[in-house]
Amino acid sequence: MSEEYLPHIFEEFTREHTSTESKVIGTGLGLPIVKALVEWMHGSIDVQSKPGAGTTVTITLGFPLADEAQKRVEEQDAEGDAARLRGCRILLAEDNDLNAEIVVTILEESGLTVERTADGERCIEALKAHPAGYYDAILMDIQMPNMDDYQAAKIIRDLSGNYRTIPIIAMTANAFDEDRQKALSVGMDAHLAKPVDVERLFGILRKVIR
Repeated sequence: MSEEYLPHIFEEFTREHTSTESKVIGTGLGLPIVKALVEWMHGSIDVQSKPGAGTTVTITLGFPLADEAQKRVEEQDAEGDAARLRGCRILLAEDNDLNAEIVVTILEESGLTVERTADGERCIEALKAHPAGYYDAILMDIQMPNMDDYQAAKIIRDLSGNYRTIPIIAMTANAFDEDRQKALSVGMDAHLAKPVDVERLFGILRKVIR
Protein backbone atom coordinates (compact mmCIF):
# COMPACT_ATOMS: atom_id res chain seq x y z
CA MET A 1 0.00 0.00 0.00
CA SER A 2 1.21 3.51 -0.72
CA GLU A 3 2.83 5.24 2.25
CA GLU A 4 0.36 8.12 2.19
CA TYR A 5 -2.54 5.86 3.16
CA LEU A 6 -0.83 4.11 6.11
CA PRO A 7 -1.54 6.88 8.66
CA HIS A 8 -5.22 6.64 7.74
CA ILE A 9 -5.29 2.92 8.52
CA PHE A 10 -3.63 3.24 11.90
CA GLU A 11 -5.66 6.32 12.77
CA GLU A 12 -8.84 4.30 12.20
CA PHE A 13 -7.60 1.40 14.35
CA THR A 14 -6.48 3.72 17.14
CA ARG A 15 -9.68 5.81 17.11
CA GLU A 16 -11.84 2.70 17.14
CA HIS A 17 -10.11 0.94 20.00
CA THR A 18 -8.52 3.57 22.25
CA SER A 19 -11.70 4.31 24.21
CA THR A 20 -12.17 0.67 25.19
CA GLU A 21 -8.49 -0.19 25.75
CA SER A 22 -7.06 2.91 27.42
CA LYS A 23 -7.40 1.37 30.99
CA VAL A 24 -6.82 -2.31 30.05
CA ILE A 25 -4.37 -2.72 27.19
CA GLY A 26 -4.25 -6.05 25.42
CA THR A 27 -7.70 -7.34 26.26
CA GLY A 28 -9.19 -6.31 22.92
CA LEU A 29 -8.23 -7.17 19.36
CA GLY A 30 -7.46 -3.70 18.01
CA LEU A 31 -3.88 -3.19 19.12
CA PRO A 32 -2.79 -6.83 18.62
CA ILE A 33 -3.98 -6.55 15.01
CA VAL A 34 -2.07 -3.30 14.54
CA LYS A 35 1.00 -4.87 16.21
CA ALA A 36 0.89 -7.80 13.78
CA LEU A 37 0.58 -5.44 10.80
CA VAL A 38 3.42 -3.25 12.01
CA GLU A 39 5.75 -6.19 12.64
CA TRP A 40 4.86 -7.63 9.23
CA MET A 41 6.08 -4.36 7.75
CA HIS A 42 9.29 -4.59 9.83
CA GLY A 43 8.25 -1.72 12.09
CA SER A 44 7.77 -1.27 15.82
CA ILE A 45 4.93 -0.21 18.10
CA ASP A 46 5.12 1.26 21.60
CA VAL A 47 2.16 1.68 23.95
CA GLN A 48 2.26 3.94 26.99
CA SER A 49 -0.83 4.01 29.22
CA LYS A 50 -1.54 6.07 32.33
CA PRO A 51 -4.71 5.62 34.44
CA GLY A 52 -6.94 8.61 34.00
CA ALA A 53 -4.73 10.10 31.31
CA GLY A 54 -5.29 7.74 28.40
CA THR A 55 -3.03 5.85 26.04
CA THR A 56 -0.29 6.93 23.64
CA VAL A 57 0.45 4.57 20.74
CA THR A 58 3.67 5.25 18.79
CA ILE A 59 4.20 3.42 15.50
CA THR A 60 7.54 3.51 13.67
CA LEU A 61 7.80 2.34 10.07
CA GLY A 62 10.82 2.37 7.82
CA PHE A 63 10.59 2.80 4.05
CA PRO A 64 13.39 2.37 1.53
CA LEU A 65 14.37 5.49 -0.37
CA ALA A 66 13.21 5.22 -3.94
CA ASP A 67 15.19 6.58 -6.83
CA GLU A 68 13.70 10.02 -7.43
CA ALA A 69 13.40 9.59 -11.19
CA GLN A 70 11.72 6.19 -10.85
CA LYS A 71 9.44 7.55 -8.14
CA ARG A 72 8.31 10.41 -10.39
CA VAL A 73 7.61 7.99 -13.25
CA GLU A 74 5.53 5.72 -11.01
CA GLU A 75 3.60 8.67 -9.59
CA GLN A 76 2.90 10.02 -13.07
CA ASP A 77 1.75 6.58 -14.26
CA ALA A 78 -0.60 6.22 -11.28
CA GLU A 79 -1.97 9.72 -11.76
CA GLY A 80 -2.50 9.03 -15.45
CA ASP A 81 -4.33 5.76 -14.75
CA ALA A 82 -6.51 7.43 -12.11
CA ALA A 83 -7.33 10.32 -14.46
CA ARG A 84 -8.41 7.96 -17.25
CA LEU A 85 -10.62 6.02 -14.81
CA ARG A 86 -12.45 9.11 -13.59
CA GLY A 87 -16.21 8.58 -13.76
CA CYS A 88 -16.02 4.76 -13.76
CA ARG A 89 -18.42 2.89 -11.49
CA ILE A 90 -16.99 0.15 -9.27
CA LEU A 91 -18.91 -2.53 -7.36
CA LEU A 92 -17.01 -3.45 -4.18
CA ALA A 93 -17.68 -6.70 -2.28
CA GLU A 94 -15.93 -6.44 1.10
CA ASP A 95 -17.26 -7.53 4.49
CA ASN A 96 -14.65 -5.69 6.57
CA ASP A 97 -15.79 -2.11 7.23
CA LEU A 98 -12.29 -0.66 7.63
CA ASN A 99 -10.92 -2.32 4.49
CA ALA A 100 -13.97 -1.16 2.56
CA GLU A 101 -13.59 2.42 3.82
CA ILE A 102 -9.95 2.51 2.68
CA VAL A 103 -10.72 1.26 -0.83
CA VAL A 104 -13.75 3.53 -1.19
CA THR A 105 -11.72 6.56 -0.06
CA ILE A 106 -8.87 5.81 -2.47
CA LEU A 107 -11.19 5.40 -5.45
CA GLU A 108 -13.62 8.21 -4.72
CA GLU A 109 -10.81 10.73 -4.15
CA SER A 110 -9.73 9.96 -7.72
CA GLY A 111 -13.18 10.57 -9.16
CA LEU A 112 -14.55 7.03 -9.35
CA THR A 113 -17.96 6.03 -8.02
CA VAL A 114 -18.04 3.07 -5.63
CA GLU A 115 -20.98 1.01 -4.37
CA ARG A 116 -20.20 -1.45 -1.60
CA THR A 117 -21.80 -4.79 -0.69
CA ALA A 118 -20.87 -7.01 2.25
CA ASP A 119 -20.79 -10.45 0.64
CA GLY A 120 -20.91 -12.36 -2.63
CA GLU A 121 -24.67 -12.88 -2.65
CA ARG A 122 -25.39 -9.17 -2.29
CA CYS A 123 -22.78 -8.40 -4.91
CA ILE A 124 -24.61 -10.56 -7.44
CA GLU A 125 -27.95 -9.02 -6.44
CA ALA A 126 -26.54 -5.51 -6.94
CA LEU A 127 -25.08 -6.49 -10.31
CA LYS A 128 -28.37 -7.94 -11.57
CA ALA A 129 -30.38 -4.99 -10.24
CA HIS A 130 -28.90 -2.78 -12.96
CA PRO A 131 -28.51 -3.12 -16.74
CA ALA A 132 -25.40 -4.88 -18.00
CA GLY A 133 -22.61 -2.34 -18.32
CA TYR A 134 -23.81 -0.23 -15.38
CA TYR A 135 -20.73 -1.23 -13.39
CA ASP A 136 -17.32 -1.03 -15.02
CA ALA A 137 -15.63 -3.55 -12.73
CA ILE A 138 -16.04 -5.59 -9.54
CA LEU A 139 -13.53 -5.64 -6.67
CA MET A 140 -14.05 -8.73 -4.49
CA ASP A 141 -12.54 -9.80 -1.21
CA ILE A 142 -11.85 -13.53 -1.28
CA GLN A 143 -12.99 -14.40 2.25
CA MET A 144 -16.58 -13.22 2.76
CA PRO A 145 -19.54 -14.66 4.66
CA ASN A 146 -22.42 -16.48 2.93
CA MET A 147 -20.62 -16.69 -0.40
CA ASP A 148 -16.92 -16.12 -1.06
CA ASP A 149 -15.63 -14.48 -4.20
CA TYR A 150 -14.71 -17.75 -5.90
CA GLN A 151 -18.33 -18.90 -5.75
CA ALA A 152 -19.62 -15.45 -6.70
CA ALA A 153 -17.27 -15.22 -9.68
CA LYS A 154 -18.41 -18.60 -11.00
CA ILE A 155 -22.06 -17.53 -10.78
CA ILE A 156 -21.37 -14.21 -12.51
CA ARG A 157 -19.53 -15.95 -15.35
CA ASP A 158 -22.56 -18.22 -15.81
CA LEU A 159 -25.00 -15.31 -16.12
CA SER A 160 -26.59 -14.59 -19.46
CA GLY A 161 -25.76 -11.70 -21.75
CA ASN A 162 -23.17 -9.05 -21.06
CA TYR A 163 -23.31 -9.46 -17.27
CA ARG A 164 -20.85 -12.33 -17.55
CA THR A 165 -18.14 -10.21 -19.16
CA ILE A 166 -17.69 -7.64 -16.38
CA PRO A 167 -14.07 -7.46 -15.14
CA ILE A 168 -13.61 -9.05 -11.69
CA ILE A 169 -10.58 -8.38 -9.51
CA ALA A 170 -9.86 -10.55 -6.46
CA MET A 171 -8.49 -8.90 -3.31
CA THR A 172 -6.77 -11.08 -0.74
CA ALA A 173 -4.23 -10.96 2.07
CA ASN A 174 -2.77 -14.20 0.69
CA ALA A 175 -0.36 -13.19 -2.03
CA PHE A 176 0.66 -16.74 -2.95
CA ASP A 177 0.80 -17.85 -6.55
CA GLU A 178 -1.80 -20.59 -5.94
CA ASP A 179 -4.31 -17.94 -4.81
CA ARG A 180 -3.69 -15.96 -7.98
CA GLN A 181 -4.06 -19.08 -10.10
CA LYS A 182 -7.29 -20.08 -8.35
CA ALA A 183 -8.75 -16.61 -8.90
CA LEU A 184 -7.93 -16.76 -12.59
CA SER A 185 -9.27 -20.32 -12.90
CA VAL A 186 -12.79 -19.27 -11.82
CA GLY A 187 -12.92 -16.49 -14.39
CA MET A 188 -11.47 -13.51 -12.56
CA ASP A 189 -9.39 -11.04 -14.53
CA ALA A 190 -6.75 -10.12 -11.95
CA HIS A 191 -5.53 -10.69 -8.41
CA LEU A 192 -4.64 -7.87 -5.99
CA ALA A 193 -2.80 -8.54 -2.73
CA LYS A 194 -3.59 -6.73 0.51
CA PRO A 195 -2.61 -4.31 1.87
CA VAL A 196 -3.69 -2.58 -1.31
CA ASP A 197 -0.96 -0.92 -3.33
CA VAL A 198 -2.55 2.20 -4.80
CA GLU A 199 -0.48 2.32 -7.98
CA ARG A 200 -1.12 -1.36 -8.69
CA LEU A 201 -4.85 -0.96 -7.99
CA PHE A 202 -5.21 1.80 -10.57
CA GLY A 203 -2.92 -0.01 -12.99
CA ILE A 204 -5.06 -3.16 -12.86
CA LEU A 205 -8.32 -1.24 -13.17
CA ARG A 206 -6.94 0.68 -16.15
CA LYS A 207 -5.92 -2.61 -17.78
CA VAL A 208 -9.22 -4.49 -17.31
CA ILE A 209 -11.67 -1.63 -17.93
CA ARG A 210 -12.06 -1.01 -21.64
